[in-house]
Amino acid sequence: MNSACHLWGSRPFQSLDQSRNNLLFGVLAMGEGWHNTHHAFPNSARHGLRWWQMDASYVLIRALELTGLAWNVKLPDRLAQARKSSATA
Repeated sequence: MNSACHLWGSRPFQSLDQSRNNLLFGVLAMGEGWHNTHHAFPNSARHGLRWWQMDASYVLIRALELTGLAWNVKLPDRLAQARKSSATA
């Protein structure tokens, strides 16, 4: 899956590699297919940043955070996303 996400998909964010977000793998790999987002924001707990990008891994992390079993969960804010947007490159 990792190799496919460096070949096919979109690059909504600037990153130092050729990673891509891939819809098929985004769904099948529980959110890990949003690979370009992962490379652009490596500390983010959520890779599917758009409302339509299913990210089951983040749902689990968020549930753990709500129950107090995870803390200091990081997400990129809108300004950080805008700064790394490929549209502004």
